[in-house]
Amino acid sequence: MDSEELRGMEVDELVDARGTACPGPLLAAKKSLGKIDSGQTMEILSSDEGTKRDVPKWAKKKGHEYLGTVEESGYFRIFIRKK
Repeated sequence: MDSEELRGMEVDELVDARGTACPGPLLAAKKSLGKIDSGQTMEILSSDEGTKRDVPKWAKKKGHEYLGTVEESGYFRIFIRKK
């Protein structure tokens, strides 16, 4: 998906992990994934640079679909779909 599609996407779960350092955002994403069903989407907000690399790798490893990352001013928006 491109940035504009991601920006307009409605998500089922929003995880705001801005201001926490690695591994905080990833741990918050793991915990929140249990709140949604297969096929639903989750957005992770993070100001930690490593998150934009770690979350997609984790999602793919666990079989979830990484939809993309949007860079905003001072933070990242990372989108995954639970499989």
